[in-house]
Amino acid sequence: MSWVGICELADVLPDTGVCALVNGRQIAVFRCDDSVFALDNYDPASEVNVLSRGLLGDAKGERVVASPIYKHHFSLTTGRCLEDSSKSVNVYPARVLDGRVWVNATPQQQTLRARRRLVVIGNGMAGMRTVEELLQLTPDLYDVTVFGAEPHVNYNRILLSPLLGGEKRVEDIILHTPACYAENGVKLHSGDPAVEIDRRRRVVRSRNGVEAPYDRLLIATGSKPIVLPVPGAQLCGVVTFRDLADVDAMLEAARCFRKAVVIGGGLLGLEAANALVRRGMDVTVVHLFATLMERQLDESAAALLKVSLEARGLKFYMPAKTAAILGAQRVTGVRFDDGVELEADLVVMAAGVRPNTGLGSRAGLRSERGILVDDTMQTFDPCIYAVGECVQHRNNTFGLVAPLWEQARVCALHLAEVGVSRYRGSFTATQLKVTGIELYSAGDFAGSDGTEALVLRDPRRGVYKRLVIRDNKLRGAVLYGDVRDGAWYSQLISAGRDITTLRDQLLFGPPMAPGAEAEEVRA
Repeated sequence: MSWVGICELADVLPDTGVCALVNGRQIAVFRCDDSVFALDNYDPASEVNVLSRGLLGDAKGERVVASPIYKHHFSLTTGRCLEDSSKSVNVYPARVLDGRVWVNATPQQQTLRARRRLVVIGNGMAGMRTVEELLQLTPDLYDVTVFGAEPHVNYNRILLSPLLGGEKRVEDIILHTPACYAENGVKLHSGDPAVEIDRRRRVVRSRNGVEAPYDRLLIATGSKPIVLPVPGAQLCGVVTFRDLADVDAMLEAARCFRKAVVIGGGLLGLEAANALVRRGMDVTVVHLFATLMERQLDESAAALLKVSLEARGLKFYMPAKTAAILGAQRVTGVRFDDGVELEADLVVMAAGVRPNTGLGSRAGLRSERGILVDDTMQTFDPCIYAVGECVQHRNNTFGLVAPLWEQARVCALHLAEVGVSRYRGSFTATQLKVTGIELYSAGDFAGSDGTEALVLRDPRRGVYKRLVIRDNKLRGAVLYGDVRDGAWYSQLISAGRDITTLRDQLLFGPPMAPGAEAEEVRA
């Protein structure tokens, strides 16, 4: 047998326990005098890993540990639950050698657990990425049921812009086919959103009346597009840009009509506007601010972007505040608070999103801007986890894919009970998905007190770089026209590396000499 060293015996106080990760399993190790015992850290009654915090004692002539949650006692030598033998736990060989505690991950006595039930609310990218990671870690632990509001399998929402512009087909953006769900034993209820969570009974009920009991629940309800509260917002021809149905509505409008107004000069609005131009529409982008993508770009980069997009046929009216959508049955135009009106057969609202917290809030889960989660992606209820755009973690909400992938990995590890990873936030960078336009933004590009900026402008080549430095560390970067060094800058920012020796050449990318500082950062 292969033994794993846990800690020094002196590190475990007498008559107490500690939790150790042994070959991916959480094991509770207990010390009684100079003897040690090892059991599953999993408490079958509460279904959480807490047994290492239980009290040691004697019961009916046996050394036992009492669960810190339920009044159950488990034998340290056999793992038998004295009150309910169906809730017994695995026991592992443990010994002390040269003053050190050793445990073997092969159980002496193994109890069979029934497959547990995982219900996932949301068939989007974050929820299904969590399921995918979970099935790779432990394919037999859960029976998985997924409720999705859309009548589709899981698809890549990031590729909706290329789909709208004709660069992709629907089949190109599918992430999990119906066969994938079936092969992995995942039961999908598509087009049937969950409408109620009964936390007392641990049951989810769908709009069609389907009830699914759960042992663990994962909420991945994403976000909702912001619809401006102006007259005419509900007219036919006013759409958001969030899902396949929105893309279908815009494609139908492009086939039948000519003029479109896109409200919102952020990342999503510009991608939608560019795609509609590719479909032959006359498109005007309306933005509340004087600068495009003001959350990702400074004024100089935004001005270059505007010129490039105008060359592609886009028109802009900014700054402008929408006052009303005009029309009787179908939209005919847009009026602004300065009295100016624009003709429009199609209005796309791309003014941002909000975390979709309604279902969780109605179930009593604590929510602010998003559903509150800790570093394990667990909510206020220990049986319920949440990931993706619906969550709020350390006062942050999320709209880019990179944080969602990190959250999914951490959540899957905890659902699988094979790790103690923590999600501590994400470093994110932004790239515009418009063919032929190179743009990259990361970190604190605007700067603040105590920062300085290194700027490179090359009007002939259409290249602009702005690097923000504070305390000899790179804090942010905006690149336009040449983004080849974006990944390198991101590594410098996330690593917090001192750039003193790189400063003179920082704007020109990593040094190419063998053994240079840049190569160390790349590694």
